Amino acid sequence: MFLDEAILRVRGGRGGNGLIHFISNRHNPRGGPDGGSGGSGGSVILRADPSVSTLYRFRNRPKIIAGNGEDGTRNTGQGARGEDRIVIVPVGTVVWDRTTGELIADLSEPGAEVVVARGGEGGRGNASFTTSTRQAPRICEHGLPGEERTLRLELKLIADVGIIGPPNVGKSSLISRISAKKARVADYPFTTLVPNLGVVDVDGLHQFVAVDIPGLIEGAHAGKGLGDRFLRHVERTSILIHMVDLARLEGEDPIESFHRINAELEAFDRSLAERPQLVVGNKIDLVPEEAVEEERERFAAIGVKLFPISVATSKGIREVVLEAYRLLQEARERGDVGAPAVRRRVYRYRGEAGFRVEKSDDGFVVIGREVEKLVKKLSMESRDAPRYFTERLERMGIMRELRRQGFQPGDPVRIGGVEFELEG
Repeated sequence: MFLDEAILRVRGGRGGNGLIHFISNRHNPRGGPDGGSGGSGGSVILRADPSVSTLYRFRNRPKIIAGNGEDGTRNTGQGARGEDRIVIVPVGTVVWDRTTGELIADLSEPGAEVVVARGGEGGRGNASFTTSTRQAPRICEHGLPGEERTLRLELKLIADVGIIGPPNVGKSSLISRISAKKARVADYPFTTLVPNLGVVDVDGLHQFVAVDIPGLIEGAHAGKGLGDRFLRHVERTSILIHMVDLARLEGEDPIESFHRINAELEAFDRSLAERPQLVVGNKIDLVPEEAVEEERERFAAIGVKLFPISVATSKGIREVVLEAYRLLQEARERGDVGAPAVRRRVYRYRGEAGFRVEKSDDGFVVIGREVEKLVKKLSMESRDAPRYFTERLERMGIMRELRRQGFQPGDPVRIGGVEFELEG
């Protein structure tokens, strides 16, 4: 089943904890610290792959969680890194942060990747805290949780040529004629409920990919008849085949239809209305030759060359394929093809470079990314952690700022939601 929108929840793996441990054996009964550090958590990575063509597997809003890092071990053993989770998505998937509305990535080429949830850092073991003045530290860190976010995935099909027009004009029949795609065809509006992709052979050597867009009606740009979702698949195309019904079987004048569809394109995205168009008049098998010529002249009067065809008899279709390929080549020479590829990108919250101290009625609040991360990681239950913590606050300049604002030893200080009584 074709699905071009989905919600995906992702979470990076938690980092492993550091270990407090000391060497103790018959050869070295009072050895130094050898507690190893935990491994970092795995990340969640989206990868574009042409082997999939729909977002259907994400229909139930799954949650993808990467592997946790392993804890550190004795003998300064480094915990293993958590396993990454590679999530395969169709080529053409656009990734949004559902909470912030941020565009994260446009995976428009096979193999393009983006890290959408980074794994948490592993905590250090006590061997990492050894210094010339701290020979036997009883200090370790917890691993941090991985990033967690909710994504909105949006599929924009990758095609060279988009076939557009009102319902029941013959778009699916045309793509069935010019490619191996056997699209569903029937004589009623909205036969096509999903776009159809087909590979068109030009001359035995050259090819292009075409997509027929389900019938566009007035108000499509605003979502009427799912038009906004259909129009999305035109955005990547380099040229458009714009079909009109010369037989007027739906009672609409071909030129009025042409202007109405273009108005919908412009309302959705102005650049779409400026894309090269090959205007095709279908169903000439149902119209007298003089009427076809009259329509050709009417379009010429507004500066548009009309290509009359009959999908039913294949008349004129070869000329349309050759002209479409010529326009596509011109677009390629101008560089008007597709969107730039995103190879591998990592999105991470940078936060604040420093810190700030705010005085409140019941003490002080310290706000800052680095100091809050320190609180999350440091295992305050370990014996030497409080002294180490105070030393770090001194080196970061936080204690100096606290004293400047009137801090006295024993005053409560809140950092990252945790309250401390610092000695100053």
